[in-house]
Amino acid sequence: MLTLDLTNAPRWHDLSPGVRVQLRPLTTALMVATRSDPAVEAVSEEASDEERAVAFAKALARRAVLAWEGIGDADGKPIDPGPEAIDALLDVWPIFEAFQLTYVSKGLLLEQEKNASALSPNGSSAGASDIAKPARKPARTARRG
Repeated sequence: MLTLDLTNAPRWHDLSPGVRVQLRPLTTALMVATRSDPAVEAVSEEASDEERAVAFAKALARRAVLAWEGIGDADGKPIDPGPEAIDALLDVWPIFEAFQLTYVSKGLLLEQEKNASALSPNGSSAGASDIAKPARKPARTARRG
């Protein structure tokens, strides 16, 4: 069952011990805006999937992060989230992975659930086409002795 959160309120997500971020809900509008982000569109066609994932995650985070705790500059002084700071935060591998798992993957899991319910390849609601070539002639059966 799909559970809808009708409040659409921002939520805090723990990314590592002592580091948490407040994020906007992962909505369709947010995902569409991120897909058309200039930084995402600027990724070359030859870029690897990993490079695309990093560009998308950073663009999404720049739109989604509202506040954070436990993040400071080189002197340990707390800093506010901004585009450069958000990008630098996601350059830290464990933080990137936590962001992907706790925030981005929830939208992707829902997409996978939808894909798991594809039309049946048989019957009146056929949703798939045959990929095997038909046999040229009927197979011969063995003689019984």
